[in-house]
Amino acid sequence: MKVFRTKIILATACAFGLTACADVSDVFGKSADKTYDGGFDRKHLSQLQAGIWVDPNGCDHWIIDDGVEGYLSQRLDKYGKPVCSGVAQPTYTAGDFKSGSKIGDPN
Repeated sequence: MKVFRTKIILATACAFGLTACADVSDVFGKSADKTYDGGFDRKHLSQLQAGIWVDPNGCDHWIIDDGVEGYLSQRLDKYGKPVCSGVAQPTYTAGDFKSGSKIGDPN
């Protein structure tokens, strides 16, 4: 009986874990506005401070951390090619990308 109960608990945990991967708005059939932060202090992403993270190859990525959610996208030029500016060493960040939110980040 204990083994069966353990399997049920694990199956339930996996199901909830997988739903966390889905966009909640997609689950309920609504399209989400991806220009807004969906956290506790919901606001337009333009109100958050972006920084630059440099990948191991030396190319730039925009990074934002609002304390609950984080955003990362590759920095591209107007032709769609990666920008590799040398603003920081590979695997390091430049800029105050943790500001713009009232939610503190322990790191």
